[in-house]
Amino acid sequence: MARRPVAVGELVERATGGDARAVARLISLVEDASPLLPEVSAALAPHVGHAHIVGLTGSPGVGKSTTTGAVVAALRAQGRKVGVLAVDPSSPFSGGALLGDRIRMQDHAGDPGVFIRSMATRGHLGGLAWAAPQALRVLDAAGCDVILVETVGVGQSEIEVAGLADTTVVLLAPGMGDGIQAAKAGILEIGDVYVVNKADRDGARQVRRELRGMLSLTDRPDASWKPPILLTVAYREEGVDEVVASFDAHLGHLRSGGELARRRLRRTRDEIETLATTELRTRFAAVHGGHLLDALAADVVAGKTDPFAASRRLLDSL
Repeated sequence: MARRPVAVGELVERATGGDARAVARLISLVEDASPLLPEVSAALAPHVGHAHIVGLTGSPGVGKSTTTGAVVAALRAQGRKVGVLAVDPSSPFSGGALLGDRIRMQDHAGDPGVFIRSMATRGHLGGLAWAAPQALRVLDAAGCDVILVETVGVGQSEIEVAGLADTTVVLLAPGMGDGIQAAKAGILEIGDVYVVNKADRDGARQVRRELRGMLSLTDRPDASWKPPILLTVAYREEGVDEVVASFDAHLGHLRSGGELARRRLRRTRDEIETLATTELRTRFAAVHGGHLLDALAADVVAGKTDPFAASRRLLDSL
């Protein structure tokens, strides 16, 4: 049976009215890199820019999903509409997310004020699905007040969450060597809020003391904001209200100094650059099928030309 053609305008109208099915369909178009994506983006443009995007990242095992669920509950208790974008490792067979919506945050699955979506990284080293920025636009246009982006993990390749979010939350836990790992990963520079989860375990306050000491020695991009270090027991929802309050405090700080506008401008510039680079690669493949690039690479290896001259020739070919 032939599938009904997608009417982008109708989908966007339904999504902005809070229709969960329309939101899901739009995110699927984004994730599948549909040829309709430019039309979708144009239709969404007048409806975005209102949501507070909060990134949650941390080493595997610190309780990101449990914390995310507890934060969603706290936000809903305040009457706020919440979107959750949970970015999972890709299945090597299907390319889909190994952890899907069915096993995440089931307490919120039937809540019309919560939209939860899992996305596969599909090998993208940054820990965020390549389509995450466009998916966030869909959730923003759908009226979400807060969008939580939960990433695969933390490390050199995952810190790009800081470029995607207005507020970046770094989760740690006692007994996992998180203090040393934090310094290695570079997350001391990116976190706006630090949460030591599983605070009912021995060593939680020691982790907080170590982290506070390391932060005091770190040069941060926004020196006027002192990141809070909070203790939580997420599975009991202890300390979660303080975490949500820290989101609001940080957002107020960003707005008061103009940093929110600067962050979003940088984020949008990066998104445009990524899209332009992807388009260039597509054009190279369409025009030359990779043959010119292969020939130029062979010339460089043979010493007939150099990489800079070869790259200029490749660009001139367009």
